[in-house]
Amino acid sequence: MTKPDAVIPADAVAATIDAFTALDQSGDRGAMNELARRLGKEQPALLQFAAKVKVDHGDALGEAAVFYGTLVWAMFERHLGKKLPRLLPRNLTEAKTLVEEERGKVEGLAEKPVHERVAPAVAERQPHVIAKLQELLAEDVKESAVTAEGAEVIYGPTQAIVEAFDAAITLRRPGQNMAPIVREEPKVGRNDPCPCGSGKKYKRCHGTAAA
Repeated sequence: MTKPDAVIPADAVAATIDAFTALDQSGDRGAMNELARRLGKEQPALLQFAAKVKVDHGDALGEAAVFYGTLVWAMFERHLGKKLPRLLPRNLTEAKTLVEEERGKVEGLAEKPVHERVAPAVAERQPHVIAKLQELLAEDVKESAVTAEGAEVIYGPTQAIVEAFDAAITLRRPGQNMAPIVREEPKVGRNDPCPCGSGKKYKRCHGTAAA
């Protein structure tokens, strides 16, 4: 079970949707391009993972997969900021395997509406993110923005991205730490008194071992 502080809260999910809606309505291409640039810089493996849908299924579904992947990243980043780790390729491939295995255990999954074809463990760990994705996907299918078959193509990788981030922030499958390293103790100069209290200079005492 995901720790409570690792669960992306409903207000962070809602704020992300509001921000994306405002960006879309503004038609600000510069802001959209900046968002894409940041994703490529900060989460290159995620971008490549989502963009693979384009190679396998064409431009339209590829763009939709990248959009959903960007949305998930933005939800996690809004809550965690610089604490959000960078996903590595293995994080995503392992998450994809887990999602496929989880969904394979759900009886009658193929008969359910596409938005209900969820990996149970992923939904349990990130309920607010998954609930919003279900809502958006159902709306896209209803409004014919994407076919049910296309939605199924998108939904698996999108759940894998949710799972990958959840596993990375809970250290079940760590990603690459992006936060700056903070020293727990102040740095001791070579000519400062050694912190051990010997009265010797650091370089003549414990600094010798450190060197």
